[in-house]
Amino acid sequence: MGEFFFASRRRVLSLFAAAPLVLSFASASHADGLVDQIKQRGTIVVGTEAAFEPFEFVRDGQIVGYNKDILDYAVSQLGVKLDQLNLPFQGLLPGLLAKKFDLMATSTGINPERAAKYAYTRPTGSFENVIVVRADEERIKKPEDINGMVVATQLASSVQPIIEAYDKELKDKGGKGVGELKLFTSFPETHVALASGQVDAIVIASPSAAVLMKNVPDTYKVVGSIGEFSYLSWVVRPEDKDLREFINAKIGELKDSGKLKELQLKWFGFEMKTPDQGYLPPGAL
Repeated sequence: MGEFFFASRRRVLSLFAAAPLVLSFASASHADGLVDQIKQRGTIVVGTEAAFEPFEFVRDGQIVGYNKDILDYAVSQLGVKLDQLNLPFQGLLPGLLAKKFDLMATSTGINPERAAKYAYTRPTGSFENVIVVRADEERIKKPEDINGMVVATQLASSVQPIIEAYDKELKDKGGKGVGELKLFTSFPETHVALASGQVDAIVIASPSAAVLMKNVPDTYKVVGSIGEFSYLSWVVRPEDKDLREFINAKIGELKDSGKLKELQLKWFGFEMKTPDQGYLPPGAL
């Protein structure tokens, strides 16, 4: 497994470095939209962080999951090959703007700061920010109990500012606030940190928490949620409106046919809200 990981990482780094060359000739036909350029090229290059089960994750060396099924359908409608790069989440949004790939197809929470800079597709899922603790944890029974505790989440995720805002809220109410906020490269690392006792609680998306507790029963429990109900979407560059419209149309087709519901039941065991309007904050691109 380690051999595969390092070989895969070498390939990813090589492709990541070469991506500008792969995409550079598209600028020569800048009069065409990105969708036309992708069809002419015969390949769509997609950036993903495959570490968010069951949305997107690696199984037997292949990227699989709920969003991968949606992506496969969209790519099949384009009639091109898929070149999907598995990269750390922290590099995906900058890489998208730098034109390292065409589309960021990974679960990305919608917030006002990002929506003013990047173009979101319609949601593929929805979630609450839930606080997860070890099953035998007795000190934390509700969200306010994380006062003075060590809490973890993913670095640069949409959850990080939610915890930081809740920390301020706790302090404004006279509490200690979060004792320490530890930030990890991926969400699975937070699961390990919690199980091993490195942290007292983690904050993750509710669908991910549900699958985590299903996969590792009697190990974790949810004690509440913080922040507002949120949506998860994919991201394109602001100028690539045609690609966003294409992706939105394909998600709409899946929803209208009932296939999206089928995929949600397959991967999560429950349905999620995926509206076609009203999901973007004011001032969004």
